[in-house]
Amino acid sequence: MLKHSMLTLALASLICAAPVVAQNAPDQQQPSAESMHHGRGPMMDPAQRTAHLTKKLNLTADQQAKVQDIFKSEQSQMQSLHNDSSLSRQDRRAKMMDIHKTSNDQVRALLDATQQKKWDEMQANREQRWQGNRKDGQSGRDSDDQ
Repeated sequence: MLKHSMLTLALASLICAAPVVAQNAPDQQQPSAESMHHGRGPMMDPAQRTAHLTKKLNLTADQQAKVQDIFKSEQSQMQSLHNDSSLSRQDRRAKMMDIHKTSNDQVRALLDATQQKKWDEMQANREQRWQGNRKDGQSGRDSDDQ
């Protein structure tokens, strides 16, 4: 049951947080087919995700820098995986889930006990929304998403 929950959480987090953005100019992001997230617009980039977590978890400057580096690495790995046509869809999804879980674990390890509690609540809420949306055949994001 726990393994299934973790897998579901990882997939839900991946769906909500796998940023893929095409850029035409260094300071201007343009959405592409890959950056559209199930009709909900472009994904947050690592800086936006870090700012969101800073607001939700009151991250220190040191934590912000480390979290942003984690998100940048995750984005790079996801983009490389997205461009790898040698993998089956199922294998690609599994690797994406692994990458996202690793990133989430790295972020959680940087947090203090109070922040970890809030992080865990955010993850649980995301999983609940994802489970509910799967049953309803919908997809959606909430303000607690990273």
